[in-house]
Amino acid sequence: MLSTERNELLTRFGAGTAMGELLRRYWWPVAISADLPAPEVRKVRLLGENLVLYRLTDGSVHVLEDRCPHRGAALSHGIVEANGLRCPYHGWLFDGTGTCLEQPGEPDESTFAHRVTARAYPARELGGLVFAYLGPEPAPTLPRYDLFCWDDAIRDIGYATVPCNFVQIMENAVDLDHVAWLHGRYSRWMADRGHAVRIPATFAKLNREVAFEEFEHGILMRRQLHGQGADADDWSIGHPLIFPHMLRLGGGGSSHYHLRVPIDDENTWVLWYTAWRPGGLPVPDPGPIASFEVPWRWPNGEHRVDHVEGQDIMAWVTQGRIADRSKEHLGTVDRGIILLRRMYFQAMTAVAEGRDPLGVHRGADEIIDIPQEIEKFGSGIDFVRDFLSAAYPRFSPRRAEIARRYGEVGLDLGSDLAEAVS
Repeated sequence: MLSTERNELLTRFGAGTAMGELLRRYWWPVAISADLPAPEVRKVRLLGENLVLYRLTDGSVHVLEDRCPHRGAALSHGIVEANGLRCPYHGWLFDGTGTCLEQPGEPDESTFAHRVTARAYPARELGGLVFAYLGPEPAPTLPRYDLFCWDDAIRDIGYATVPCNFVQIMENAVDLDHVAWLHGRYSRWMADRGHAVRIPATFAKLNREVAFEEFEHGILMRRQLHGQGADADDWSIGHPLIFPHMLRLGGGGSSHYHLRVPIDDENTWVLWYTAWRPGGLPVPDPGPIASFEVPWRWPNGEHRVDHVEGQDIMAWVTQGRIADRSKEHLGTVDRGIILLRRMYFQAMTAVAEGRDPLGVHRGADEIIDIPQEIEKFGSGIDFVRDFLSAAYPRFSPRRAEIARRYGEVGLDLGSDLAEAVS
């Protein structure tokens, strides 16, 4: 358990808080690029701060504080012009650096515009996502993680806004024992009671041993399933949590990043980013990146637990908006959670001492390859079959195409899936 005071430190992200100052050292996705055509403007919220994101006709993206420094009106209702964003209230115009270019109503000879700026933040695009950085300058390098840089894979992005704290979602990423129970046994329980739940058989396999180790990007997680030897991918390669906010997993020609973005203390934007190379082979004509919302509630407000992500979200949200860790009872299965919390507190200390925390990159703008098992849960193709039928890709607009591509390289996904996507 954590004391109430330590739990507060871990779960508060506002400017000036210890965890907030840590998380401001990283780049965060704030939008899907395809959802922001030019010219376009939208309100976004990150780490408790209201921001305005806009794209100019030249394709560039910019982020400002969502507040005009004149009278405080929201710039997210502004007008995108050729060289900046114009406040809708009195027409003041700001460029992407926050410089005030025009102040209609002021005398022509006035120098007032030179003394007024809007607060601006660095913004970059990578892999179909728009990233923003809210921390101190100089900004670190935006990490070029491998999946974001592939141009020979089918890529899609699922997303959902989840009403709970970012940390309890990240703790789920290092909880290897929940998989067999929440997604395996629970799915079976629901199906036995007549609910329309597809049972992901590979997810139901029990762990014989698990291990967690710190490495250069975060935490490397390994599992050895009952019946597996030490040479199995799940143990010999494993998959990582990329500190502080991303999970990497996959198998059978699918590679996934799960990104968790703290909107504020009680809400998180979750992204499921997938790159598909059927059979592990490059795709010569991958097409555009598709995005889609992952539904997790039924119209009556009840949790959808008929798919893997809906089950995860149920477990995250029912802990409360901010989990009370002073009332928990951790066991040996929670070693990964204990390690992650320790790393967050260590990273807070590093920031307080003026050092870069783990996962901050500076210098070379190079592609970063991340380890991932191929034959996940003992069979990569079985994992893909379960993922397409029982997890978030079932909602992807490219699902039928992905299944077809697997068939074209000679990989049978089974009649049930072929029928479902036909």
